[in-house]
Order: sequence, then C-alpha cells, then structure tokens
Amino acid sequence: MIDEETGGTALPERGMAAERVLDEIRLLRGRDRPTHGGRLFAYVYDPAVPGLDELAAAAHAQSAHVNGLDPTAFPSLLAMENALVGAAGRLLGGGPGSAAPDVVGSVTGGGTESLILAVKAARDAHPEITAPRLVVPSSAHAAFAKAAHYLRVALDVVPVPPDTLRADPAAMAAAIGPDTVLVACSAPSYAHGVVDPVAEIAAVAAEAGRRCHVDACFGGWTLPYLRRLGAPVPPFDFTVPGVTSVSVDLHKYAYAPKGVSVLLHRDPALRAPQYFAYADWPGYTMINPTIASTRSGGPIAAAYATLRHLGDDGYLRLAATTRDAVAGLADAVRAVDGLRLMAEPESTVVCFTTTDPALDLFVLVDELTLRGWHTQPQLTYAGLPASVHLTVTAAVAPRVAEFGPALADAVAAARAAGPVALPPDLLALAGALTPDALTPGLVAGLAAGLGLGGGAGVGSAGAGPLPERMAPVNALLDAAPPAVRERLLVEFVGLLQRPAW
Repeated sequence: MIDEETGGTALPERGMAAERVLDEIRLLRGRDRPTHGGRLFAYVYDPAVPGLDELAAAAHAQSAHVNGLDPTAFPSLLAMENALVGAAGRLLGGGPGSAAPDVVGSVTGGGTESLILAVKAARDAHPEITAPRLVVPSSAHAAFAKAAHYLRVALDVVPVPPDTLRADPAAMAAAIGPDTVLVACSAPSYAHGVVDPVAEIAAVAAEAGRRCHVDACFGGWTLPYLRRLGAPVPPFDFTVPGVTSVSVDLHKYAYAPKGVSVLLHRDPALRAPQYFAYADWPGYTMINPTIASTRSGGPIAAAYATLRHLGDDGYLRLAATTRDAVAGLADAVRAVDGLRLMAEPESTVVCFTTTDPALDLFVLVDELTLRGWHTQPQLTYAGLPASVHLTVTAAVAPRVAEFGPALADAVAAARAAGPVALPPDLLALAGALTPDALTPGLVAGLAAGLGLGGGAGVGSAGAGPLPERMAPVNALLDAAPPAVRERLLVEFVGLLQRPAW
C-alpha cells in the first residue's frame, strides 16, 4: 500500500513527488466505504449535486491557511462565520422580526463540539452550583454523555417510552432538581429519527428556571424545509418559548464538507459563558468561542460556498427528493415479512428491526454489505431491540428502486444462514465480565478469535482489514452490558490505532 522505497513512513528520508503522494492517498481511500452514490446510510451526506464537491474544495483551498484564532486579523473568516450563523438563525426561527430577534451563535467543528459548548455555557452560567447536572432523555445523542464527562457535569438519563421513542415531558420534569443547569432534547433523535415534544420540555425547563437545548444537529437543516413541503413537523426551534439554544450541523443536511456546525443562543447573554478568556500569562490574551483556538478557515469557507451555491430553493428541492427517498425505503421495509419499522419516518431516518427470531439483524447487515449497501447496526438497549439505521440523503433517491429487491434478497440469505452462533462460553464470558477485567491482552485475544486484524496504521505492512462479516462481532457486543461494550471497543480501537513506524 505504502511505497516501500520511502521506508513506509509519513516522513521519508527524501521527499516524494506530489503525484506519487496523491497516488498513495488514492490507494488508501480505495479501502473506504463509498462516500458518493447513495449506498452508504451513515457518516456522510451526499446531495448528488454536480460540481458541488469541486466548488467546496476550491473554497476550502482559498481559506485553508486562514486562522480563526483572531477574527480581527482575518475579517474574511469573520464575515463568513457571521453569514453562516445568520442563515442558521433565520432558518431556525430567529432574527429580525421573529420571536427571537437577538439570536447569536458560533461556528464549531461539529455537532459534538456544539453540544459540549452548550453544556459549558449552561454550567458556567451557574457558578453557585458546585455539582451541576444535565437532564437528557435516553434517546439523546451520546455526545451529551461526552460533554458531561469532559465538563464534570452529572448526567441524569430519563428513559423514553418504548412505544413512542420520544422523551416524556413529565418524566423529564421530575428529573429536574436544584442542581440541574440544562435540559436537553432532540429534533430528531439520531437513532430512530423522531422529534421530541420540544414545546412541552422547554416549558417545564422554563418553569424550573433552567436552560433548554435542542439538539437539531441532525435535523435542523431539513425539518424547516420538510414543514414547508407539508410535513407535520412540530415546533422545535426558537419559535418555542423556553428554548434557549439550538445546534445544527452544516456538514449534515446543509451538505457542507466536514466539519462545520452552528451553535445558536437566543440572546448574547446566554452565549457569554460559552467563551473562554485568559489574560494571566505573558503572551497574547486568549479569547475563544469554541474549544479549539487555532481553526482552519477551510471548512467555514467551504460551507459558505455550499450554502451560497445551493440557495434556499436548492435546499427545498433536496428536502423533497430526500422525503421521497425516505418514503420509498420505508415502503421497501414494510414489504418484507419479518421486518418492522421502529417508528414511522418523520425526518430523514428509516430505522427497522425484526419480528422473526430466525432473522438475525446482524447477519442481515452483512448480507446487505455484500450487496453493496452499507447500513448502520444498532445494538439492543434497555428493552429496545437491535435495529438497522438508515440515514437517508438526496443521493439515495435514484437507488430506491434497487434497494427493495436487494433487501428482500438479503433477508432470504440471512434466514438461510441462520442467526450467529457464538460459543456458549464466549457468550457467558461477555455477560459476566466487568470493564476492569478487560485487559489489552484479553481483548487482543478476543479480536484475533473474531478475525479482527490489528495495527491498521498507514505504513503497517501487516495491517489486516476488518473481516468481511461483522455479525459475530456485533453479536458479542450485543451480549455484553453497555459498560463492557464501551471497554471492549476502547481496547479494540486502541489495537487499531498504533504508530506506523
């Protein structure tokens, strides 16, 4: 894979010609999932708009070396950030003439950073609370748990009813206590694509005098357009009293390259605790609205170019195309005996599970992969069954007619193969292990037994690709409690992420 004449390292003794370097990158990229073509239902967002990639890449190159550390040094970046925040604010119910005319915001590097900063702003707004707490439904994105962990905020997780998969306002209200600094909900939740009852949750948060953040990272750029197309989208943004902040990712359904998100606050006073400033040292006074100090202007310029090129009318068309693709995929699921939708689609997600014990969803995921369809398996959780998640983009629309027959064929093959049969002692071990018992050596042995190669660094001559079938791995993870799953994956990814000497 790597040119051995250079020693297989990122820092060869002698520099390489530009085209040889690019050839290596192309070769490496050949092992990746396809980012275009409408067959990957997670991780990437493809509008299938001709020329958009080239425009975004050119804009990125124009500002790649611009540094967001000091907006006074690079006013071009400040202007583009302000424009992106304004566009997101208007789309989400803020701006002049709205119920939230003073909306302000910041451009971040992604949805997780936006959520961390929303939690930070809420925490730092209450310095008198020495043990702050964050209330979220169990369907909230895992990034809230990451924010709580990083910021030392206790996480109060409220179970969602299995029949609705939405946050329960009464249960959320009961979880709010004197140390709560933030209440959060989703529009929509990532796993199942349903919108929480934001108005009711914001009302109970406001009654308790607490902030309410709406995680619209996933759906904030599509739900307003789906509403304009006639979908019954409930209120979820700054039109809802009590909503104090909203996050929306531009690198999702605004179709900008990774990674650009926007965190919005209803007014400047709410945003103020988000900033970090420090002057008590002999260097420059640091002032940052985001976690990173130095930030490349490339992603921001690429997002700006993408929004300007597509325009409001373009996004409306893309939303209509995506809506139709969602409907077609949902129909394909309904047509297969033994499958059922986890929820009726109301955004850009199709999520399904099985009603047939003889149909192993993890085997089905493998069968779909072998047929060129890359889906995202979701493990069992708190009484909810394992499921298959499809993030649907506009690029999927031309492929919908192919998906139905492929799904039916994959289901037939999965039934013929039968469920994964892990050794009973391995299953017992997965259920009995504690996270502390999972040493690197034990996990390495488990990985080897499941056919997982390690050392997948750039220059690793012995790097083994992941096995063609992941069902045994997913079955093992599914048999383990969440804390053990976490530790297993930490140790396994640690095996993959080794230096390429």
